[in-house]
Amino acid sequence: MAKYLVGIDNGGTVSKAAVFSADGRELAVAGRRVNILQPHPGWSERDMGDLWRDTAEAIKEAIEKSGVDPKDIACVSCTGHGNGLYLIDADGKPVRNGIYSSDGRAAGIVADWKARGVDAAALPKTAQCVWAAQPNALLAWLREHEPESVARAAAVLMAKDFTRFCLTGKVAMEITDMSGTSLMNVITARYDDEVLEVFGIAEMKRLLPPIVASAEVCGAVTAEAAALTGLAEGTPVAGGMFDIDACGLASGCVDGRQFVIVTGTWGNNQYIAREPLVDRNLFMTSCYSIPGWYLMLEGSPTGAGNLEWFAETFLGDKAALLKQSGGGSVFAWADAEVAGVAPDADAPLFLPFLYGENVGYAAKGCFLGLDSRHGRADVMRAVYEGCAFSHNMHLQRLYAFRAKPEVIRLTGGAARSAVWMQMFADIFQVPVEVPDGSELGALGAAVAGAVACGLYASYEDAIPAMTRVARRYEPDAARAEIYAGRYGRYCAAVAALKPFFTK
Repeated sequence: MAKYLVGIDNGGTVSKAAVFSADGRELAVAGRRVNILQPHPGWSERDMGDLWRDTAEAIKEAIEKSGVDPKDIACVSCTGHGNGLYLIDADGKPVRNGIYSSDGRAAGIVADWKARGVDAAALPKTAQCVWAAQPNALLAWLREHEPESVARAAAVLMAKDFTRFCLTGKVAMEITDMSGTSLMNVITARYDDEVLEVFGIAEMKRLLPPIVASAEVCGAVTAEAAALTGLAEGTPVAGGMFDIDACGLASGCVDGRQFVIVTGTWGNNQYIAREPLVDRNLFMTSCYSIPGWYLMLEGSPTGAGNLEWFAETFLGDKAALLKQSGGGSVFAWADAEVAGVAPDADAPLFLPFLYGENVGYAAKGCFLGLDSRHGRADVMRAVYEGCAFSHNMHLQRLYAFRAKPEVIRLTGGAARSAVWMQMFADIFQVPVEVPDGSELGALGAAVAGAVACGLYASYEDAIPAMTRVARRYEPDAARAEIYAGRYGRYCAAVAALKPFFTK
């Protein structure tokens, strides 16, 4: 009996593939850096042909590194960033570049919807805010500016649904991803003509594919895909899920007791419940991978991507020296530098708004409070803190709807840093646990694949068997007061700068 699983994660910065044993042990990982295209200010795109080529190469490399016989792979499952827009034509060819989830071209359309109360009218059914990179807004923008693209299009897909299409040749949209797009009724988990009508895009209904479940077998690897990926032809492919769901599954989230944080390009903060929460002050409610549960999320593109930008922009010299000397990664070096700087009430602050904001207006990233005594380590610490403060702002909004959790499970790029994890625990004053494994999104996808192909009867059976906690960080009560003060200064700075940015 086939006993291995492949999880694929089409993330914001890297397309990854990982091979897992049936008990969730990570055997091999491979990835390819995503080339983000910015043809105009505020636009963010990716070549869909490159996306599939890079993903196929990552799958092939991961299988080869694992030493697993492809015939022993029981199922393949995909996850990826939500929203954005990936259009294919009737022949399955990309209509144009894919549009990424940080794209801002449709901001004017969203502003108009809000001014006219369209978002409020849609909320009882969509259960989420509207924002510029959602496909409803992008389709409205394309109708106005690229009508030829809309005319050629035959289907709307999300990133991971496009990858699944390339693997199987079958067009479908998976429920968790679709439920985050404002293109369906989240409460009924079905398409709803009234949702499209309220946004003025009723004619786009023809582009909406059939909806499938996360743990549903949605096709099999074709001969063409097998040749490119090294997978065996006929291997089952599951529906997969939105990456926030994948990280939830990999974190062991099966009920409402815990919070899950994902800090990557986006900083997402979430919990699940049996009843959907519909509130204008909540960023999003969507359908969770486990049937009968909803996922409540506060998130924004204010996560660990800010540190990647800092490293690429200001630490290139150090990275080159470390590479030449075999001294490890620049991020490990940054950890050591930051660890050597104690929290200080007068240390600089960083607003992590390089790729977007979570404060309700068009804020930009900036450093505040620098003076001549501050060095590179102080500035790096400000970046670490700024991302954690942004997450804390989201958590405070969630606490308006439910009690503080007993524990927070944290995944994403920042979870590799013990220094950063301790900082999160100290700022939140809640224990932080890091799930085992380096690729939690791919693991969550593999969990759904394991259920889809029958290795486990249910998520409730698969999750305890396939997930585990690697590390736990207890909050330092002695730092609570100083971090509360610094978080207060952070919030005050955000408020004080609003007139500057809005002008």
